[in-house]
This record gives sequence, C-alpha cells and structure tokens, in this order.
Amino acid sequence: MTNELDFTGKTVLVVGGSSGIGNGMAQAFRQRGAQVHVWGTRPSAADYAGVEGSDLDGIGYTQVDVGDAAAIAAAPVPFDRLDVLIHSQGAVLYRRQEFEAEGWNKVMAVNLDSILHISNLCRAALAAAKGTIIVVSSIGAFRATIGNPAYAASKAGAVNLVRALAVAWAGDGIRVNGIAPSLVDTKMTKVTMDNDQRRERALAKIPMGRFGSVEEMAGVALFLASPLSGYICGQTLIVDGGLTLT
Repeated sequence: MTNELDFTGKTVLVVGGSSGIGNGMAQAFRQRGAQVHVWGTRPSAADYAGVEGSDLDGIGYTQVDVGDAAAIAAAPVPFDRLDVLIHSQGAVLYRRQEFEAEGWNKVMAVNLDSILHISNLCRAALAAAKGTIIVVSSIGAFRATIGNPAYAASKAGAVNLVRALAVAWAGDGIRVNGIAPSLVDTKMTKVTMDNDQRRERALAKIPMGRFGSVEEMAGVALFLASPLSGYICGQTLIVDGGLTLT
C-alpha cells in the first residue's frame, strides 16, 4: 500500500524554519524522507544551538533577511526542483509600535511582502516539480488583534494572497494553500504563554480546552503537501481548536 505521507526524494524549503512552527514542519518532512532546507535570521545553523524550539539536525540552512526584498532576490534557491515551499516567517511588535510607520512597514515586509517575493523567486523550481506552497497565516487574519494592526492586516492579506497565487499558478501545476493556527507555544507567543493571566484568558476561549502543538501544525502541512489534498486549491485551513467558532 502506498504511503502518501512518505516524502522520500522530495525537496522542501521552509522559510522561518529555524524555530517554532516552521522548525516543527521542517523536521516532520525530514523524518518522512524529504531533503529539507530552511531560511533563518542568524548567521549560521550553529547559532541556534540551545535555542528552545529549534532543531536543525539534518537540515540545510541559509541566513536570509526576508524583510529586505533585495536580500530575497539575491538568495540562492537550494534545489533545482522544489516540491514544497513553506512560508513560516513572521514578525509582531508590541507596545503600539505597529501604529507607527516604521513598525507597520517592518511587520508588513516580513509577514506579507516576503511571501510574494519568495514565491516568485521559487516559482520556476516549483513549476518544475509541480510543487506546493503552504503559507502559515494566523486566526488573526479573521478577528481583531488589540494593539497589532500590522500583524492583523498582514495575516488577512496573506489569506487573500494564497487565493490570488492559487488562481495565477494552478495552470503551472503549483498548488497554493495556507494554515491559520491559533495560539501555539512558541517563541513568538511567549508574551502570552509566560503570563499566567493572559494565558488563562486565552485558554478559556478555546472550546477544546487546550492550546495547539507544533506537531499538530506540522501534521496539517504534511497533509497539504501530500496527494491526500490534491484537489484543495487556494484555501486557508483554520487550525484553532474551535476558537473562531466562539
């Protein structure tokens, strides 16, 4: 019987794959036989040694500043044929920084602009493999986020960019879909997870009564990259334990 979640011989690039959800996805594909490369912000993979939620064992690495369009244009695509491109890069700024032009521009550049620039960079390699793009968005795309207008706007934009790229590139054999998680315990969510009151308030809103895990998000990515989802095109799957139902 064919194992449709076996990625032996496949190539995967995870942008923002050095830690958190992206790293969990990178390792999930590696453990299922794929050749995996990640982009991160630090000079080398060794600079992530000891970082919580970071495991770069068996994974290629390149430092790329995805907030800089010129840096993206100059970055090498690690494979001639790319089966899976995962966008897991993300930025959020607190203390009302996103209301100012500098903060707004920084978050939008990382969370939205880079998705288009990197996808364009990898388009030929994806077309050669009839590959898949997966964009990690957020339920912040569908509900207001207090104090983070750029984050909310960028994630909402990412959901519609998934649709636009899916329509534009389906004829090339490239499927584009997304994932919108709620709170997962990662470096980006420490401001909530490390505050008992904020954590309990957030947990109380989730019908399933728990936060999601990195492994669960990786499972959805494996599904979206596999033949099991072969007729899903332009969709962003909400993976939130029921939070957006309340």
